[in-house]
Amino acid sequence: MRLRAVVDTNVVVGGLLTADPASPLAQIVDGMLAGRFPFLLSPPLIAEYRAVLLRPKLSALHRLSEDELEVVLMELAANGIWREPLPQTINAGAPDAGDNHLWNLLSTGDATVLVTGDQLLLERPPAFASVLSPRSFVEMQGDRS
Repeated sequence: MRLRAVVDTNVVVGGLLTADPASPLAQIVDGMLAGRFPFLLSPPLIAEYRAVLLRPKLSALHRLSEDELEVVLMELAANGIWREPLPQTINAGAPDAGDNHLWNLLSTGDATVLVTGDQLLLERPPAFASVLSPRSFVEMQGDRS
């Protein structure tokens, strides 16, 4: 079974901001947009992508108009696997309560991995899933080709 990824917002933002198309962040976002690997999305996660990418400082860096950003988000949504975590998983125990939606999404399926650059999440993964850095995830995907 292929691993399904939950891609943290910091990875999507970094992938849209980097000028290096060979960087792991850019490779992950390009892979998501092209549907090269399975990844999970939920309403809270796509809303977080949108809210963070619309912040004025980030908008000035990625230079996408709101309409262009919506196209990117629609492409991600079209290629992602939608899940809606059960209400009882709301307090999922992530190291930062603001990341509970990630733990909730991870809990919706087997063979799921969180891809993040957040050091706290990398150091304190959930008992039921793995957490990988963007570089480790890209290297693992290369091994599956």
